[in-house]
Amino acid sequence: MNKNKISNLVHIISGGTPKTSNPDFWNGDIGWLSVADFNNNNRYVYTSEKTISRAGLTSSSTKLLQKNDIIISARGTVGALAQIGIPMCFNQSCFGLRGKEGIIDNTFLYYCLKNYVANIKKRSQGSVFDTINLNTFDLMEIDYPESLSTQQRIASVLAALDNKIELNKCINAELEAMAKNLYDYWFVQCDFPDKNDKPYKSSGGKMFYNDTLKREIPEGWYDSNILAVAQLLGGGTPSKKIPQYWDGKIPFFTPTDANGTLFKFTTEDNITDEGLKNSSTKLFDKNTVFITARGSVGKLVLAGTKMAMNQSCYALKAMPDISYTFLFFLTKELIHHLEVKSSGSVFDSIVSNDIEYTNLAIPEPSLVEKFSNIAEPVFSCIANTTIENEQLAKLRDWLLPMLMNGQVTVK
Repeated sequence: MNKNKISNLVHIISGGTPKTSNPDFWNGDIGWLSVADFNNNNRYVYTSEKTISRAGLTSSSTKLLQKNDIIISARGTVGALAQIGIPMCFNQSCFGLRGKEGIIDNTFLYYCLKNYVANIKKRSQGSVFDTINLNTFDLMEIDYPESLSTQQRIASVLAALDNKIELNKCINAELEAMAKNLYDYWFVQCDFPDKNDKPYKSSGGKMFYNDTLKREIPEGWYDSNILAVAQLLGGGTPSKKIPQYWDGKIPFFTPTDANGTLFKFTTEDNITDEGLKNSSTKLFDKNTVFITARGSVGKLVLAGTKMAMNQSCYALKAMPDISYTFLFFLTKELIHHLEVKSSGSVFDSIVSNDIEYTNLAIPEPSLVEKFSNIAEPVFSCIANTTIENEQLAKLRDWLLPMLMNGQVTVK
């Protein structure tokens, strides 16, 4: 194994920001990355919240990274990593890294850095660096095999696991989209199957104007808030000053755990039975809908197992005759209404009044049951795939340090 400074192994590429005052530089077809776009433990990043134009690229100090280049966050959340999935630019709070040809493979370099950052986090109790600058790469040393083919073999094992995780995420996204399309078709467009299995509204089903909702809804539906189909519950946090309340076996959901997956089985923090008993939090059942009310506001997650929740979230527990799948999409509709009320901007927080005073169209229970018979097997498949991804990620993270230090070899 060779040992060398990262600065000797890579081309370091700096980012930049086009002038925000010039609209011609923005909303183009080139992705422009910030740390929020790749701080999710995914290997590849393909999309960004903001985009720039070709003019924005040429008139600023930002650079275009190529596929398989690496991006690392240098300020804010320091040490987040991803490989570039398609050519994209990035801001000055990140660095781009490209392995020098013939010396180090880019995918192997990605996993080397992932292992390096994980080790630094362990030694510094969770943090990485305050910032990363050009001099930092002179301080970072990694071990690597001299042979490129050996590097590629090692990287291929880890990449195969990440590729399967990414494929599973794509499958889950498609399944969720299918279920949402069905919900929208039935409960938003009101084209659920009528008694003749034809689209209700399109086939002339009786509609009436609802004064509260200011729109037509099908006969037999009524307006109410979401509490007609669910209980609204709050959370709490055990005292941080009492160590016996923490590092237990009960998952403890907070807004930081809302990382894009539909189901959540594990959380960043866990509490003990004693912590649960001595705080205002509760043990919420599997399939409870969590709404993040502060921090990353308006994100929805389903509890994949029993877990507690802090006071920066709300929980919606479906009534006995209501499917959690219907409740999940109805809650999405609620969040959309809140966004419309705030003129499309991201709201700072959600309070219980927002939930209690927002009226929605509530359908007949028989239609909800018919929907759940279709949606629940889809959601069950998503849950199982999410569990598989967690197991694959554990395997990858277990193999990573052993492959990087030569404890395990690939023939």
